[in-house]
Amino acid sequence: MLESARKLLPICLLLAASLLMPQRALAADSGRGRAIAERWCSECHVVGPEQKSAPNDQAPPFASIARRPDFDEARLALLVLSPHPNMPKLALSRLEVADLAAYILTLK
Repeated sequence: MLESARKLLPICLLLAASLLMPQRALAADSGRGRAIAERWCSECHVVGPEQKSAPNDQAPPFASIARRPDFDEARLALLVLSPHPNMPKLALSRLEVADLAAYILTLK
């Protein structure tokens, strides 16, 4: 019995360590962010260089948003997770918001 416990110990330690790692250890993925932007945001915003115009002239292009000095993931989360009257409610997770912010920052 002691021998089987010794064999399981490294697995248990690895599992415990993975559970204790902060969620931000997973880096944001700009590729996933682009897919989110194209699916959820392109009806109002110009989300990429190949998109020439957007139906809503009140929605700023993502490239303009990226160049704002106050733009970061936290600001995007505030706008997306608690939308203002001009923006529809989006059901994005924090990780999806991080991915979207990573994509927007590629347009700087």
